[in-house]
Amino acid sequence: MAIDEALRGFATLGAQWVLWLLVALSVVALAIIIERSALLISVRDDYGKLRGELRVFLARGQTEQALQRLDESPSCEARILRAGMGASTAEEAEERMTGESELQKLYLERRLAFLGTLGNNAPFIGLLGTVIGIIGAFHQLDASAGRLSTGLMAEIGEALIATAIGLLVALPAVAAFNFFQRVIRVRLSRANALGREILAHFHSNLERG
Repeated sequence: MAIDEALRGFATLGAQWVLWLLVALSVVALAIIIERSALLISVRDDYGKLRGELRVFLARGQTEQALQRLDESPSCEARILRAGMGASTAEEAEERMTGESELQKLYLERRLAFLGTLGNNAPFIGLLGTVIGIIGAFHQLDASAGRLSTGLMAEIGEALIATAIGLLVALPAVAAFNFFQRVIRVRLSRANALGREILAHFHSNLERG
């Protein structure tokens, strides 16, 4: 079978399957957005309050109270700091917090790659549907000896809709991906800032010792 015949047969499928594919991908993307939003809300804590309480506990040498406060917090910042508080030296605390920070980043970024990939490629999927639709329209035009018909115009319209749908799917996916990445960066930066205070606490204890 010649390649042009294979492409002609593929074009006869029309662009409708591309539209359904984009709809399915948008449903998956919406589910991920809802799930990640719920997760980020569930692991949120009042950063200012957490930081203030930890400073007071560490200044007073109340390590147990600081550990209890971190255990009660659902935030990723608290989990990172908790890993460092269990260390015996500043170097060990830094390594533990670095490792936990990487784990928390992986945990928070789960499934976000799908949103980024969809945002980058949905327009091309829509464009593929448009190209397929246009090819099918040209074949139909050739078969009708150049006569325009209602069915032909509908097929061309369906082909153009595929590109529009691709853009509509891509824009929210890209926006959500960028938003989630921004939130994750902020929270990890906050954890890093608090981690510096934990390390300062370790160094001050060493100097006193």
